[in-house]
Amino acid sequence: MRPLLTYSRNVFIPVTNVCRNRCLYCGYRRDEGKIIDRKEAIELLERGASSGCTEALFSLGEAPNKVSGFGALLKKTGCDDLIDYIIELSEMALDKDLLPHTNAGLISKEDMRRLAPYNASMGLMLETTAEVEAHRSSPGKRPELRLAAIEAAGKLKIPFTTGILVGIGETEEDRVRSIQALKKIHEIYGHIQEVIVQPFDPKQGTAMSHLDPPDSETLAETVRMARSILPPTVAVQVPPNLTDPLPLVEAGAEDLGGISPVTPDWINPNKLWPTPEELESRLSGFELRERLAVYPRYIDLGWCGKMTQTLVKRLAGPDGLRRRD
Repeated sequence: MRPLLTYSRNVFIPVTNVCRNRCLYCGYRRDEGKIIDRKEAIELLERGASSGCTEALFSLGEAPNKVSGFGALLKKTGCDDLIDYIIELSEMALDKDLLPHTNAGLISKEDMRRLAPYNASMGLMLETTAEVEAHRSSPGKRPELRLAAIEAAGKLKIPFTTGILVGIGETEEDRVRSIQALKKIHEIYGHIQEVIVQPFDPKQGTAMSHLDPPDSETLAETVRMARSILPPTVAVQVPPNLTDPLPLVEAGAEDLGGISPVTPDWINPNKLWPTPEELESRLSGFELRERLAVYPRYIDLGWCGKMTQTLVKRLAGPDGLRRRD
């Protein structure tokens, strides 16, 4: 019997690229930013639905309301509050039979509480518990703030995605401490469904464009370390558009994250998604199965958002993965 390897078929909705952080490796943030309008969002959601997606990934820069000029952008949507707008976009996704998963950066516990009913799951990358030069102008990347936000999601019983970023100036010991910190939170609240081991990807025009990404062995060793520390119920995820997934799944990764047939990875737009057929060929020793934005364990617990539960039950098969028919 081949080991199980899962992924989600999603459509990636870039809500806004306005962000208060100025990470030295980021190519997503823009000084002259934009916010997606309803027409563009609906078009993307419809394309995702017609292409067989089950997840709508809403991603945005962190605390855009703290950036000069964002208020005027938001006002064009007819909303005074960004969380209200994300809720509206989530309702539009649900109307298209797509399960929302929102990664809004560092937000308050109250804002998480407001978003939670409309999301099957939510996420926030820890990145690292180390103080690194790459985050010197990024107030939202302070480790204690991000750990507190992940803990707040646990208190709200939100199925959660987090992860570490490898190659941004942290040490091997820093990576161990980061995974141990996530394990500690999960042992208390039990809400972390997956931890991403994501490699730094150098981008033209950024301060870190001259640096090399981590090599395959460093990533494989990080996956082995994460798998040895995290409990078996927490999946280790690797992004197959940023690195060859084969040595990483052989090292213990069990999930490939979201793969979109219709939209690029807006965070790493030059890194194309492999198709499921390409992955089947490359990973022939594994059984590739499609999952939902919420893992089977949390479907059974009923932790996915109240407004998503009917759709989750319709999309999930008896094993909690995507229904085969």
